[in-house]
Amino acid sequence: MKNKIYLDYNASTPIAPEVTEAMRPYLAGHYGNPSSLHFAGVPAKAALERARGQVSALIGCAPGEIVFTSGGSESNNHAIKGTFFTFKGSKPHVVTTAVEHPAVIEPIRFLQRLGAEASIVPVDKYGVVDPDDIRKEIRRETILVSVMHANNEVGTIEPVEEISRITREYGIPFHTDAAQSVGKIPVDVNSLGVDLLTIAGHKLYAPKGLGALYVREGTKLESFVHGAGHESGRRAGTESVLLAVGLGKACEIAPDFMNEEVRLLRDLLFEKLKEAFGDDIVLNGHPEMRLPNTLNVSFSGKMGSAVLDRLDGVAASTGSACHAGETALSPVQKAMGVSEETGLGAVRFSLGRMTTRDEILEVVERLKLDDFLRSHRGAH
Repeated sequence: MKNKIYLDYNASTPIAPEVTEAMRPYLAGHYGNPSSLHFAGVPAKAALERARGQVSALIGCAPGEIVFTSGGSESNNHAIKGTFFTFKGSKPHVVTTAVEHPAVIEPIRFLQRLGAEASIVPVDKYGVVDPDDIRKEIRRETILVSVMHANNEVGTIEPVEEISRITREYGIPFHTDAAQSVGKIPVDVNSLGVDLLTIAGHKLYAPKGLGALYVREGTKLESFVHGAGHESGRRAGTESVLLAVGLGKACEIAPDFMNEEVRLLRDLLFEKLKEAFGDDIVLNGHPEMRLPNTLNVSFSGKMGSAVLDRLDGVAASTGSACHAGETALSPVQKAMGVSEETGLGAVRFSLGRMTTRDEILEVVERLKLDDFLRSHRGAH
């Protein structure tokens, strides 16, 4: 039986052992409501605030600027809708890019149904947005600019710092979806210059079901869930101390893993694929300014889904979407101007802390030995 090899860390990460251990005491004990002032609530509140401090330390903000959420999608929704509902004018306008995650694009489409207008800014062939193109779309009615920090599909890192200088010039709130970058590369909210930043727990070895939204002090934001005054009145609902502890621990240990190991393994994978398949392997995304764990390549002339079918036991993903039996390019590929032949052959390998050199070499060997792929080698 073939070894199972997990190379889909951009989709979700396993829970780190250190995180599991930190959460274990909160499964059986510390059951109090963190809003209660008695013997059961006080330690729960202390654990919650300790976790808030761990999250804030990772991204360089004050603990009070962290709002715990149910995950990256809620954080994005809160940033976008929460900003919209503070606007008092008649024609609110939002600026974003063509390569955003659906958790950003869909809330903006929802606001369009409520009367908002949106500018979707194009990107270049690497998936990079030009800050000057963002500037050109800003209007008097612009209430928010939202540009992701790093793309989930191809790993391209956007020029967030440059864009933030533009938004500050115009006094416009700036949101970045950092679900893919936090825990993989250094992220500092003050260096980035953002007012709102999204974190997703299950992208950095914490449990699913918890995330965070950074809200810079002074940023106007309507509450996402109305009720009692939890999370400083920004999100009603009794907090999950168990999950918050997990996210806090994950953030605390994240800097220990920001080294060259994953990048070297990613580059080894690309090198070996190029050796095996030559020009039939095409890199998607920026060759340098991308996440250290992400390799998105196209097998020219093949379907990415067919490549994955032959990699039985290897968890990776394609960028294509299949509807009613027909496969189409993803919105990210379309925005980058990727040809259909190249785009439909795309496979995303995303590596993580548990990835080994032996696993990388084994994946390449499986591909090299496959008759389906070998028959095409050198055809171009």
